[in-house]
Amino acid sequence: MIWPVLMLLTGIVILVLSADKFVEGAAATANRFGMPPLLIGIVVLGFGSSTPEMVVSTLAASQDNPGLALGNALGSNITNIALIIGITALVSPIAVKSSVLKTEFPYLLLVTGLATYLLSDADLTRLESLILLGTFVMLAGWSINQGLKHPSDILATEVESELRTEISLLKTNFYLFGGLFFLILGSRMLVWGGVELAERLGVSDLVIGLTIVAIGTSLPELAASISAIRKKEDDLALGNIIGSNLFNTTLVIGIAGSISPFELDKLFITRDLPVVVLLTVALFLAGSPIGKRPGRINRWEGGAMLACYVVYNYWLIYTN
Repeated sequence: MIWPVLMLLTGIVILVLSADKFVEGAAATANRFGMPPLLIGIVVLGFGSSTPEMVVSTLAASQDNPGLALGNALGSNITNIALIIGITALVSPIAVKSSVLKTEFPYLLLVTGLATYLLSDADLTRLESLILLGTFVMLAGWSINQGLKHPSDILATEVESELRTEISLLKTNFYLFGGLFFLILGSRMLVWGGVELAERLGVSDLVIGLTIVAIGTSLPELAASISAIRKKEDDLALGNIIGSNLFNTTLVIGIAGSISPFELDKLFITRDLPVVVLLTVALFLAGSPIGKRPGRINRWEGGAMLACYVVYNYWLIYTN
């Protein structure tokens, strides 16, 4: 038992450290090539923070562990909303000012609805995976358009302040390529440890993916969001989460399903999928400006999300 746990924890540590440096290197590279700050915030920081989920799920699917791949992707979405936004909002309420982020809320809701429909028959075919990948391409095109169309958005200002500290070209390349190498190494250790632990505990790899692996791959988002909220960069803190969830739902699941089509346990449809939908709806209602109410996630809403995360994990353990 000790070796799987050791490999799992070591993989998580390597993954968190390498993901942080990889995203930093990618953002610095994009800045050097003159990419607009808003575009860096939406594409590089928002989507790039989900690189651990993509690498882990791709490796899991290629090794015929689709449950771990899907559990990691959707478990990260649950963790991002309930745990990370919950903790971040408790540290400081999150005010949504960016017009681009306000537009992303309904897109996240629609993308979650699409994924729910495709997974509701407990099966994800390659054709359905290609539909998700096509949706990602459209989202990426929209993101690029928004980044070029709204250069003065508040999110662009917050990203620009993060990019003021320039790093050398040598360090940029080391972070970019070294980070990617250790991302793959950490992911391989994480997948091996997760599968071995699931077998020895007698639980499915889906459950390990929804819990331990999902938390491990979501730690970069937690660190980034808390750091941003302490600097009063509310939109950057929230943008990391929304971008990550869009990325997980379309590209991560799409790639994994294209490699190894999923056949799911019916319990996933009745237990885990509704939680993803309900939390996404809750995030939409809390963060979107409705009527005279500004988009703002208060401390009590953050506390409610955190409580949902605790209850969900208790339910997950109880049903296994």
